[in-house]
Amino acid sequence: MPKVAYHLDLPDAPTSCAVFASPHSGRDYPWSFLRGTILDEQSIRSSEDAFVDRLFDCAPQFGAPLLRAGAPRAFIDLNRAPDELDPALIEGVRRTGHNPRVASGLGVVPRVVSNGRAIYRGKLPLAEAERRISRYWHPYHTQLRALLDRSLAQFGEAVLIDCHSMPHEAVDGIARNSARRPEIVIGDRFGASATPEIVECIESAFAAAGLTVVRNTPFAGAYVTQAYGRPSRGQHAVQVEIDRSIYMDETQIRPNANFQAFRRILRGVVAEISAIGHRDRDREQPLAAE
Repeated sequence: MPKVAYHLDLPDAPTSCAVFASPHSGRDYPWSFLRGTILDEQSIRSSEDAFVDRLFDCAPQFGAPLLRAGAPRAFIDLNRAPDELDPALIEGVRRTGHNPRVASGLGVVPRVVSNGRAIYRGKLPLAEAERRISRYWHPYHTQLRALLDRSLAQFGEAVLIDCHSMPHEAVDGIARNSARRPEIVIGDRFGASATPEIVECIESAFAAAGLTVVRNTPFAGAYVTQAYGRPSRGQHAVQVEIDRSIYMDETQIRPNANFQAFRRILRGVVAEISAIGHRDRDREQPLAAE
């Protein structure tokens, strides 16, 4: 089993209402898990948001916490609801309505990695799925809720930045109709998980760094933004997807020659987003009070 459910990097002093989280960058693949798969050690990592935690690891320097997954996405998907169990993978689970994520093999315990490649030879016992949810899903989300509650209590506002990466070809459809290929996709569930003011601040931070940004297509946000985006109570959740080809070799799953330069660019973006909390405090009222 993976050693820990999550890693938490805290600032010396919390000065921002922003909370950064990386639910898919876990890379602890224990042998007990790998020997039960039909994939090699390279293929099993294809759905991992490799190195995203390193891209955002400067957040505590700007007064914001960073929560990082310990277990890999192929083992447990922290951006799914705990009841999104796949009957095609988990023994004893009944199909209840149509869930496109579960149907495609991407439930809370994934059946496939990228390009629909199966992880297992057969089914898993329900007890195994429940064990993963208990040991990894619940501790991660308990900590995430605590961080957001702390921000709300201290600043009157909480802004969750849910950090992800996407395959280069994910935006092929948009790229064909755009002057510039999108590099960043911001998801706010079409306005449901954050106020326009918050989303505009985040989009502006990426755009000011010279990055091409689009909203909600093809990724509008999944469980995390749906569960934690409560703008009416001052709690906002925004998903950020970054084109992997900018900073890594997608085939070899390793940083490319541009990694450090892009990391420096993102440092400025993280600083801008974290400053949302400073601006809020200076005005002594929530940035997007409702």
